[in-house]
Order: sequence, then structure tokens, then C-alpha cells
Amino acid sequence: MASTDVLVVGAGIIGLAHAALAHASGLSVTVIERDHRAVGASVRNFGHACITAQHGDLYDLAQAGRKHWLDFSAKAGFWAIESGALVVAATETELQLLREFSDSRPEGQVTVLDADNVRAKLGRENTDGIRGGAFLADDLRVDPRTTVGTLAGWLNDQDGAAVHFNTAALGFGQGAARRARVSTSRGAYEADQVFICVGHDVDYLFPEVAAEHRIERCALQMTAAPAPESTTIVPAVLTATSMLRYDAFTHLPSASALRSQVSAARPDLLEIGANVMFTQRPDGTLLLGDSHSYQLTQPPFLTESTSEILLQAAAKVLDVEDILPTERWQGIYASSEVSPVLVRDIAESITLVSVTSGIGMTISFGLAEANLNAVAATRATTALQGS
Repeated sequence: MASTDVLVVGAGIIGLAHAALAHASGLSVTVIERDHRAVGASVRNFGHACITAQHGDLYDLAQAGRKHWLDFSAKAGFWAIESGALVVAATETELQLLREFSDSRPEGQVTVLDADNVRAKLGRENTDGIRGGAFLADDLRVDPRTTVGTLAGWLNDQDGAAVHFNTAALGFGQGAARRARVSTSRGAYEADQVFICVGHDVDYLFPEVAAEHRIERCALQMTAAPAPESTTIVPAVLTATSMLRYDAFTHLPSASALRSQVSAARPDLLEIGANVMFTQRPDGTLLLGDSHSYQLTQPPFLTESTSEILLQAAAKVLDVEDILPTERWQGIYASSEVSPVLVRDIAESITLVSVTSGIGMTISFGLAEANLNAVAATRATTALQGS
């Protein structure tokens, strides 16, 4: 039977963050993943660590993880930049909300911009349809198509670490000396601590926990397209619909006025749960989206009218006539109205972790650090009581 200090089930960014930080603390680590490579939410997103727009405990987790993103980018060699994010305001109500946001944060974290500064950051020739905007300084960007694969490969090359793909977890129990035991499709493992990080598939392993936490699958539609000729956009680009989704904006005084304004002007965006935003990959490709729908099981079919609504909205921000996609895809992540994060001890030394909101990339390393610290504190207390 194989043995390791920490066993992580799931090689998405949440699982890999737990593994990478555990290994950095001197523990032996094994990651198992049922697929042959990462194909889930960790590669189907914008590659945007949306740190500045988080609120409360989520903001603390996002900020705590920021340094780890940069640290492991340097160690593992994946692309990451301190890009910030640009919020484009098309109306005075949107701009007022950004002023309120800037006033609520430390000086320099959120900078309100005039229309010409926003135009320059977008690479546009004019300011038509731009009232102003804001620059969110703390946000990061990575390449979602390559980051988790690169991090997994680097971790597998380290002494005391291994990543095994095409290896499915089949059952969980207790081993010798209060260790956890996990049976897999390639044999059994014992570990001092197990983290189960399977994203939206919690109900496949623990249906009662998923039901209690009211986990659904949030499906979103995204596209990739070439950027307008000679255009380089460094920050992630957000819009009014983004401000309607992120908690750092929604509790501010002008948030309700903005919702009413968008509801009157663009009810089609609200009907599809739109977050009109985009990022640019290192190869120049734009990643554009996205919509949101919620069900326990999602149909695999994309709705063309939804894609068209999103593309037309993005084209308006970029001031181009058409955006011609080269790819379309469906993203799926776990969602819950109970709380944005699920951390549950399934048994002694076995912890289930799922980010039940769309901010897995953003809080991954901060959440992993918090969970590892909690495990260490519990074990220290237990050891002290037993002495």
C-alpha cells in the first residue's frame, strides 16, 4: 500500500494549490486525478484572479493567495502577470459606483479613470460609449489553458511529490494509526491527511453533503476569438454586468440603481446571467464571456443566441463591428446559495473542499493555506492534549 503525508484527490487548481503548499511546508504529497489531464473548470475560465472585487472573508483569502500565485509562477514556470483589471463604465451610474468602490478601499488599490485613459487601455481609437472606468491594481492573470498542467508537471518532478492521472478515487476510510485510507482504481493509499477537491462533482462521492449544501452546477458559455488587429489588452476587462455579480460592488449605495438601469436597458443580459468580460491570452487570443445558468445536472448544449448576446456586448466595448469566434465551450462549476465555499471533514483526517462559486482561481491558494493551517492547528492541539 502506498503511503504519503498528504493525498489530494483532484488535479484542478484547488487540489494543486493544496498539494503545492503542503509540499512547500516539507510534507510528502500525492495527487490523484481521474482524467488523463485537466479538462474541467480550471482550464475553461478567463485565467483571472479577481482579487480586488472580492468582499469580506473571500477578499482575505484572495489577498492571502496572491503571493503564492506569483511564487509558484516563478518556481513552476507558468505565465502569470500582475495585470490588474479594468472596469469600463458606459454610464454615469456605473462611474458613480466605481467612485464609491474606490472610496471604500485603501488609496491606490482602485483608481478611477477618465474616458480617454480607458480608451487607451483598450487600444481603441475613440471614447464613444465610454464614460470612464476604474483600474483594480491587485488582480492577476494566468493562462488557463496551460497553468494547471504546468503546475502539475512541475510538482510531479519534485522530490517527495507525485501526480497520478487516470487514477480515480473509489472509497474513503480509516487506516492504521489514525491515518486515512483511500482506495483507487490503481490501488490503495494511506495518508496523514486527505483533501478531496473534486469541484462540482461532490454529489458523485457525497450526495448527502451536496444536498445539504444545496450544490448545483453552474453552466456558462464562453468563446475564444482573435483580438482586433494589433491590439494588446493587459488587464482583465470587466463591465457593468460584472459589477452586478461581485460582492465588493453589490453592497455599495449605487448598486441598486445600476441593476435597475441594466434591467431597463439590457434585460437580455440579465436573463442569461451575463458577466460581460474578457481577457487576452499570451498568444493574443481573447477569451470572452460569459453566461450563467443553474441546475443539478446541466445539458451539454450551447445556445447560439446566448453567445451572440455576449459577443455583441463585448464588440461594443472593443468598438468593433463583429467578433468571429474560433472556439466555443461550456464551463461548469459548483454553485451554492448556502455559502461560496464548502470545507467539511468527512471523517478523521479526510477533508472535502469545494469552491461553490465562480472564484476558484481567485481564492485557490488562500483557501489551501487556510485549510493546511487549520489541520496543523488541530493536530497540535490533539498532540498537546495527549501529552
